[in-house]
Amino acid sequence: MNETPSAVTVAAPVRSPRPRFHHVGVQTTDLANSVRWYEDFLGCRQAWSLDRFSELTRSRLPGIRELTEMVLGDIRIHLFDRPGRSSDPSESAVQFQHFCFSVDAPEDLVRLRERWIELHGSGRYTFALDEPPTDIVVDADGVRSFYAYDVNGLEFEFTHVPDGQS
Repeated sequence: MNETPSAVTVAAPVRSPRPRFHHVGVQTTDLANSVRWYEDFLGCRQAWSLDRFSELTRSRLPGIRELTEMVLGDIRIHLFDRPGRSSDPSESAVQFQHFCFSVDAPEDLVRLRERWIELHGSGRYTFALDEPPTDIVVDADGVRSFYAYDVNGLEFEFTHVPDGQS
């Protein structure tokens, strides 16, 4: 009996692309208010602005008027001016629920929360939601966090994760 060796084809593993996070887009109806807020609260700087858009952008974001990139270290926030209504966290909608920034030390949370309260009290900004930041809470693992809304009603979490935790 003659055996014919079978041909086994081994496919080379397909390398899946590994995307990296580039920016978060925040829609606003008051670009100047948002730019000032991100500069004053987070210390962002304006990288660039544009007011001419591709057909693709205009079809996806009808009415877009202007876009400004704000930068904080490796974080990029694209603020874009487009007519619409303010967000309401009491409504259920498909959206990002919150965006989280981590800080190096627990006292940084205290300073950020105080800065939010100071800027809110200054009267220089219009807020879609007039809600104060939450208290700073500590979970069972020692992770500290508080939540606050930006001027557009977008919720942010600010957190400190103790060393050795992810």
